[in-house]
Amino acid sequence: MTSMGRPSDQNLETKEIDLRSMSSSSHGQVPQVYKVAVPPRQNLFKEFQATIKETFFADDPLRPFKDQSISRKFILGIEAIFPILKWGRSYNLKKFRGDLISGLTIASLCIPQDIGYAKLAHLSPQYGLYSSFVPPLIYAVMGSSRDIAIGPVAVVSLLLGTLLSNEFDPITNAEEYQRLAFTATFFAGITQATLGVLRLGFLIDFLSHAAIVGFMGGAAITISLQQLKGFLGIKTKMFTTKTDIVSEFVNCFLIHSYYVRQGKKNRRLFWLPAIAPLISVILSTFFVFITRADKKGVEIVRKIEKGINPSSVKDLYLTGENLGKGFKVGIVAGMIALTEASAIGRTFASMKDYQLDGNKEMVALGTMNIVGSMTSCYVATGSFSRSAVNFMAGCQTAVSNIVMSVVVFLTLEFITPLFKYTPNAILSAIIISAVVNLIDYEAAILIWKIDKFDFVACMGAFFGVVFVSVEIGLLIAVCISFAKILLQVTRPRTAILGKIPRTNVYRNIQQYPEASKVPGVLIVRVDSAVYFSNSNYVKERTLRWLTDEEDKVKGDYPTKIQFLIVEMSPVTDIDTSGIQAFQELHRSLEKRGVELVLANPGPVVTEKLYASNFVNAIGEDKIFLTVAEAIAYCSPKVVEDP
Repeated sequence: MTSMGRPSDQNLETKEIDLRSMSSSSHGQVPQVYKVAVPPRQNLFKEFQATIKETFFADDPLRPFKDQSISRKFILGIEAIFPILKWGRSYNLKKFRGDLISGLTIASLCIPQDIGYAKLAHLSPQYGLYSSFVPPLIYAVMGSSRDIAIGPVAVVSLLLGTLLSNEFDPITNAEEYQRLAFTATFFAGITQATLGVLRLGFLIDFLSHAAIVGFMGGAAITISLQQLKGFLGIKTKMFTTKTDIVSEFVNCFLIHSYYVRQGKKNRRLFWLPAIAPLISVILSTFFVFITRADKKGVEIVRKIEKGINPSSVKDLYLTGENLGKGFKVGIVAGMIALTEASAIGRTFASMKDYQLDGNKEMVALGTMNIVGSMTSCYVATGSFSRSAVNFMAGCQTAVSNIVMSVVVFLTLEFITPLFKYTPNAILSAIIISAVVNLIDYEAAILIWKIDKFDFVACMGAFFGVVFVSVEIGLLIAVCISFAKILLQVTRPRTAILGKIPRTNVYRNIQQYPEASKVPGVLIVRVDSAVYFSNSNYVKERTLRWLTDEEDKVKGDYPTKIQFLIVEMSPVTDIDTSGIQAFQELHRSLEKRGVELVLANPGPVVTEKLYASNFVNAIGEDKIFLTVAEAIAYCSPKVVEDP
């Protein structure tokens, strides 16, 4: 690489100084070598306390409470639970104007979607609207995202419909099915809130981005194929001329598609894709009403219960075998809903450059679903499509969710009878149009380019959902994600290091082909913590590197390997199995006449090396601050083969 020879680059690289060279050669003094410092032993309780803090309180949530009076701490505690009390003090008319526009916009999108999503969950249409009335109000009070729009979503609706149908038939056992849906929603909320309170939000990260992309894409295909039945559910004799009612439905669908395309092309026309579903519903409902197409075979919604959410507290299964069924379904639905909401919240928070407390979000989402389960709602979460429209419409705070909720309330009170003649075909078209965007082929292509194993996880989840079932696809996604973690933990990367020309920097010779190996010395870097799960592999892989290099000595190398330097800066931790593996490595090397040298172990590793007396076994003089120091120690002792 030509850039290596530039003076500026050379000065930058030589900041990793060989401390042995810092000597006064004119006076013949021994060069000063800094020893690897042994960290002072910590109190066991303080060490445990620090570990707990970094694991569960890495974001330091109690920082605002420091040095505050008791009354102020109480106020801060209330604001932490109900963020609306904090940002509400600075709320003004300008912000409300943005929230009003965005709230009305997402309401026009959510009403037809909610009716359609309720069908996916095999519930009556009004339950979709109920789920966009109560949960958004709860979230607006407790949530911290300014942009997320709350309500039923396609993937969770499909998941619930599939899992609940395995327990009860939604037609022949409609009442039991409905009660189980509320019970599952209750436990979904309990799951989400518990994860937030116990600060276990990191558990949802075990479902990788690649697995989510595949799962969402597979679910979108499945939903679309299911909705084709509703979209084409018209008697064959209706297909006569282009002026019949079928053509009118197609026209409505084309109008909807046109609005969506125009909105995507021009961000200022964000409202077009938002109102397209509502316009499609209005037009199709009007055509069915004036032509009485429902009497000619066109399936319609028929009836949506008027009025706001009735209480469903008594409908929850809190005893008996159905309690366990609701619990199982609720955990799965809650985790998927949480994953989707978390991804949406993080995305828009980063776009607007504000912090989002993931654990508070889980508590807010969990609370709204617990309350929702008692008010005839099924699992609600953040919606990709609605949140995107909410963002583009210029929302300022969660008040946009309150505006949407008010519109849904008015719809439930006064407008639901007008949906009687809404054809199922147009609802199916709206659902298909909404879920098609979940097929993110560009993300799949990028995943293929970046990480082939991630692509396997993506495709495994995709084909599992498409060809088997939603739950199997989810299971495959989770299993492959865990398999990747296990593979990375049990098979960490190692590398041979060489010296970059004209520097004291040692890097991977595969990444830097111009890096040269040091005669008689093998430098191996371990790129992972060394635990019981990988300690044996690290030992064997290191010995295999040595064997490969010794085989080369028989050919081109003039000097046999006499020193093995292990570069340990990436090794963040080591356990007793790891220590034992290094002891076995040391004994194997002694039998081969090779000395073991360590370079730059971190504080945790250094402490354990000393505590185990491993340092005494190899010699304290064989642990160095840098690879360059270790090379300076080894090079004068290298003896060429005769």
